[in-house]
Amino acid sequence: MAKRDIPVYSHPIIETHCHLDYLEGDELSAVVSAAQAVNVEQLITIAVSPGNLSTVRQIAGQFDNVFCTQGVHPHEAEDYNDDVDSEIRQHLADSKVVAVGEIGLDYFYDHADRKQQQIAFERQLQIACEADLPIVVHARDADDDTQAILRNFSTPLKRKGVIHSFTAGVELAEFCLSEGFHLGFNGIITFNKAENVRDIVRLTPIEQMLVETDSPYLTPVPYRGKPNQPKYVPFVCEKIAEIKGVTVESLLPELYQNSKQVFKLP
Repeated sequence: MAKRDIPVYSHPIIETHCHLDYLEGDELSAVVSAAQAVNVEQLITIAVSPGNLSTVRQIAGQFDNVFCTQGVHPHEAEDYNDDVDSEIRQHLADSKVVAVGEIGLDYFYDHADRKQQQIAFERQLQIACEADLPIVVHARDADDDTQAILRNFSTPLKRKGVIHSFTAGVELAEFCLSEGFHLGFNGIITFNKAENVRDIVRLTPIEQMLVETDSPYLTPVPYRGKPNQPKYVPFVCEKIAEIKGVTVESLLPELYQNSKQVFKLP
């Protein structure tokens, strides 16, 4: 598909999931400015490992409109220990920390032992419950165990959160929606072979959707093949509007309020 200019809408957009410390090439200030130029008002950069907990905090501290999370991804679950647990807990009251994540299960890559993934997931869910923070969940090829673990924590987890980059099955989607979670969608919904994910968009109420890029991964059409950036999130919004049969202008205020509500952004 031919490249085209990034659309700029009058209503601001919030980028709820990116990895600014993984972007290469452009200076971070240029990446943030490029997003602001297309009315992406606020960004959340996501922690994934013991090694980048402080990195995302430092990045968020550099920009008024960038926030962050604290958590360990299932790929890194075998590195989760009491010291990491303590560091996450220590910084959850920081003004720029808005969620516990990226946490969850990944049985597709199996980079970490599945039992260790489950233990790290459960320990971090407990942290979120105690801190009254939402969670950012990664779930890949682990629908049954993800649902079972979330079910155990759903009642004490008052603020819920988001299952980000949702590519799982209908059963997990319906469970998460019924429990009050949001589902996060990104450039995958623009891919030719992602009809299964577009089906999830169709069944998800707009009031339970969030938009993200997962930069530098999963660049949306028409820029697929290039490194992703937060500035491309308007293409995700466009595709959701198309799938849902609504105008982008009517969709954006709802997505914006969802993001503000889930993460209590200023």
